[in-house]
Amino acid sequence: MPPKPPLTDLPIKTAKSGFYKGFTKDVTISGKILVGALILWAVAFPAQAASVLGALNSIILGAFNYWYVYVMAFFVILCLVLAIWPAAGRLKMGLPDDKPEFSNFSWFSMMFGAGIGIGMLTFATAEPMYHWASNPATIQGLTEGSSAGNVREAYIWSFTHWGLAAWAAYAIVGLALGYFSYRRGLPLTIRSGLTPIFGKSLSGPVGHVVDVVAVVATVLGVAQTLGFGVEQFISGLYRIGFGEWLYTTNAEGVQSSSTMAIIFALLVIMGASTLSALSGVGKGIKWLSNINMGLSFFILAFFLIFGSTFFGLKALGLGIVDYLASIPGNIFTVWNSDGVEGSEAAQLASWQGGWTIFYWAWWIAFAPFVGVFLARISKGRTVREYVLGAMVVPAMMCFVWFAIVGGTAIDLELSGVADGAITGAGQADQLFAMLAVMLSGGLAWVMSVVVVILLLTYLVTSADSAVLIINTINAAGDEGPKARPHILFWGAALALVVGGLIIAGGLGAIQTAMVIGALPFSLVMVLMGLALIKGIYLDGRREAHGIETTFEPEATTLAE
Repeated sequence: MPPKPPLTDLPIKTAKSGFYKGFTKDVTISGKILVGALILWAVAFPAQAASVLGALNSIILGAFNYWYVYVMAFFVILCLVLAIWPAAGRLKMGLPDDKPEFSNFSWFSMMFGAGIGIGMLTFATAEPMYHWASNPATIQGLTEGSSAGNVREAYIWSFTHWGLAAWAAYAIVGLALGYFSYRRGLPLTIRSGLTPIFGKSLSGPVGHVVDVVAVVATVLGVAQTLGFGVEQFISGLYRIGFGEWLYTTNAEGVQSSSTMAIIFALLVIMGASTLSALSGVGKGIKWLSNINMGLSFFILAFFLIFGSTFFGLKALGLGIVDYLASIPGNIFTVWNSDGVEGSEAAQLASWQGGWTIFYWAWWIAFAPFVGVFLARISKGRTVREYVLGAMVVPAMMCFVWFAIVGGTAIDLELSGVADGAITGAGQADQLFAMLAVMLSGGLAWVMSVVVVILLLTYLVTSADSAVLIINTINAAGDEGPKARPHILFWGAALALVVGGLIIAGGLGAIQTAMVIGALPFSLVMVLMGLALIKGIYLDGRREAHGIETTFEPEATTLAE
């Protein structure tokens, strides 16, 4: 019995007039209420918010650690299967005659900027340094922390967290959206990726729930990224001489960013990003992306020339080999605490919760944002080309940055040149501390200014892109111009989520909220993966029976 023709019409009601003209009210208003409630809670009751979020985080890490680990393993395996599967790999994300809109270089550049950006500046130094001091091998007594013998273990885990798993999560969302939107004319919004499973019921409440979950996950995932960026931005401002007012010290002597510094940083970042979002993709975002790429290559070239080049290249080569060899074991490993404080099992479980599970939740929460963007720039590419391009190339760029920049930091500490200056700095300050060790005062200041400018452009690009993508989801996949009040609302909401949660409980509060928010979207992503399998399999059967599998896109929204 031949399969039915594919669904090519998914009407989503949008308002015809008024304040919400062009938007799906159920999705937009629900998203605003949920995010607004979180902001009010964090600002009005910071102690209670931090306490409740912390308790929920402990429950999730204890009950869903297997879920997060196995879900990410599923994404990696599915991406590789789709690339290898002949019937799937040759299919296009679009009509048979569609050609890629962007050259390979531009495509890779945009993927790099969308998915890495701020995290690269913070973690390319901080993560290898942390794992060099402590990782599962040191906890189990297999290697000695902060020693030459622990460098390879440091890179196994750095590459694990920023490698194929991260990009597989992004690739699944982007592939589901691109496949069903550009082959079948469905709206470019999250619910379209589930049509092989739920069909036309996605036009109603089921689809609204899916899109609301995606909006909330996006806000929290981007807030996590902005939170790290704000802390590093403040650290950079301090390094280039903006003054002592940027930090405050509590009764225990612990230094942290002052409330005034957080407000100032967010006003600068979100003010610039909102202006950029109002100008649209063709102007502000494109202009900022070009600056990002130029400054990124300048900084990487600086470290290649003046950093520990041979040490970094050795770390890169050995790190990739060790990482690939570790994948079968690490991708399925879950450590559970035995309940005994300080025991090896408890330490391993705590390490995995603070690093691997945190990262898996971060990539999942970030996936709606990056996935919609990847789909948008990948029309006309085959499934195989898309999967391999979206997974391998950006992961390799991460590996290069982590090996060259992080390797320089480790080498400076190993050789005694840094004398603890980098290790002793906070996570947000380690890149600036390394520059201060490498260069004389004036040159270190100049390079710190360059890093601060790059950090600001990455922060602005991430924020304004997130605002436009949130509005695209709210507008039933319409990529056209969005009303100014909605851009202003989501720009302000992002700033308030970041500021409110940092003030309530520091970066840990944002991390906790993001882990919680990622959980429901992880289920959506698993369903997207299953929908892809079903959709591609049925398309193969349709072709065998001479049934058309691609249709010209048509307007599918209804007036409310």
